[in-house]
Amino acid sequence: MAIDFLALKGQLYSAVLSDVLDNFGFKHQAMWPFIRPLDESLVLFGRARTGMYMNTYAVAEGENPYEIEIALVDDLKPNDVAVFGCNGPTTRLAPWGELLSTAAKHRGAAGCVTDGLVRDVRHIRKMGFPVFNGGIGPLDSKGRGKMMAMDVPIECGGARVASGDLIFGDVDGVVVIPQAVAEKVIEAALERINGENQTRAHLEQGELLSQVYARYGVL
Repeated sequence: MAIDFLALKGQLYSAVLSDVLDNFGFKHQAMWPFIRPLDESLVLFGRARTGMYMNTYAVAEGENPYEIEIALVDDLKPNDVAVFGCNGPTTRLAPWGELLSTAAKHRGAAGCVTDGLVRDVRHIRKMGFPVFNGGIGPLDSKGRGKMMAMDVPIECGGARVASGDLIFGDVDGVVVIPQAVAEKVIEAALERINGENQTRAHLEQGELLSQVYARYGVL
């Protein structure tokens, strides 16, 4: 099935995707709870483009420590999500800020997820660009860390991510949907949402939870 990110972003939510992934045997697809959105009203949904960071403690003469990071951002396509793995939580590395958000937004990207820090928060919130982060701090990455490789498998917020995986984030957290099972997971999630809607409707009519659960098996 062709994935309509815009339409599905308004239907799906992270909790149901996590439940479905559990049922499929993927038990470690939700990022750790410290990964939070800058704006809880925004939803993120798109395809991962990964960047792997390492800690550094100096910049060599003539080196551009942003080289690979810039290449990734400039190569973002519509509905891409920049996913920056910084071995977070961290107190010293903020790889994402206003200028990267501006560049990514104008490439049509869907957002950013990082277990590192973010900065320029007021500006990012003002532009309405979805960013999920491992904390807020003013520290530039220069001399503290740099992206060593792009589009390689990484770990971000405790979850494994490969470029092409689907990333969904909302106020409850961020879920990684492996590319190989993405269509099946989305189909099953939409079915489960229908069951939850039916369950809610019957509960609002005063039926007992035990009765409704026996009928729909959704909780």
